[in-house]
Amino acid sequence: MTTLQVKLGTRSYPIYIDSGLLSNSDLLSSHIRSKRVCIVSNDIVAPLYIEQLKHSLKNFDVDEIVLPDGEAEKSLANFERIMSHLLTGTHGRDTTLIALGGGVIGDITGFAAACYQRGIDFIQVPTTVLSQVDSSVGGKTAVNHPLGKNMIGAFYQPKAVFIDLATLTTLPIREFNAGMAEVIKYGILGDSKFFTWLEDNVAEIQAGESTVLMQMIECCCQCKANIVAEDETEAGVRALLNLGHTFGHAIEADQGYGKWLHGEAVAAGMVIASKLAVAMNLLEVSDLRRVEALLSAFNLPLIAPENMGFNEFICHMRRDKKNLAGKLRFILPTAIGQSEINDDVSEEMLQQIL
Repeated sequence: MTTLQVKLGTRSYPIYIDSGLLSNSDLLSSHIRSKRVCIVSNDIVAPLYIEQLKHSLKNFDVDEIVLPDGEAEKSLANFERIMSHLLTGTHGRDTTLIALGGGVIGDITGFAAACYQRGIDFIQVPTTVLSQVDSSVGGKTAVNHPLGKNMIGAFYQPKAVFIDLATLTTLPIREFNAGMAEVIKYGILGDSKFFTWLEDNVAEIQAGESTVLMQMIECCCQCKANIVAEDETEAGVRALLNLGHTFGHAIEADQGYGKWLHGEAVAAGMVIASKLAVAMNLLEVSDLRRVEALLSAFNLPLIAPENMGFNEFICHMRRDKKNLAGKLRFILPTAIGQSEINDDVSEEMLQQIL
């Protein structure tokens, strides 16, 4: 088992990475402070893993809420559903929520934990590549609004993250590939050696070789943990983790949540950001081609939807959370393994590439 630490002073917490963690009753129990536990999952993941998790928690008073699957379910309506479940069940401040699922479940459960009775403990048990390498670590919690993704939320850290590699064996290939967009993102934004390692290990990753997946997930989580420790609330360097997300979130909101998976939208967004960087003479065309080739290896989209042009993008991007003083801010790669925050992008330049 690999154990990493997210170092945030009194709110520090461990990330455990191994196969079989759902059955590690002692380790799970050590992060639950009282008898009451509520598991939040969805109707895809729950039938696969909730009984295994409940068996590991047999010494606790456990109930569950199972939501429908999909990005469209990361809503205020389902947030209220969780609140009503907790209140009806007379859960108190000593209850621990456990998020069993992908990014949607992790985000909405974390937000519920941040808000219920002004804050209760929660544990992340991510079951997708995307949530294991990215969204379960760092304390960003939220629900979507029809006008924008993740617009209603809070920074609220979990007590622990349990990454059970065994859960990836049931992950559909489209979901696996979508998660790889976030993996590739780490290489582009700040680790050229990792990017090259990914290029060299495409076949092994696609084959699901456990040692390779463990190394990949550990590298991503360590990168995320380091950045979060330095900048928890995205006042500076943490914004780099949004590479591809300015364009990607616009695609998701415009097309309707769930039509494009988050990772698919981020993949197209990273290519658009790379093309913008090339147009601004910040990035070599050869690096853009490497980005496109690696994303293509995992069958990820390289272009925006046909029905989206400058006008569709700009109306969503003007609501982006990174914007300051009304100026659009973009995360742009300047080389494989290097990126910057740039607020010097004209709308004329955007019109050229969108």
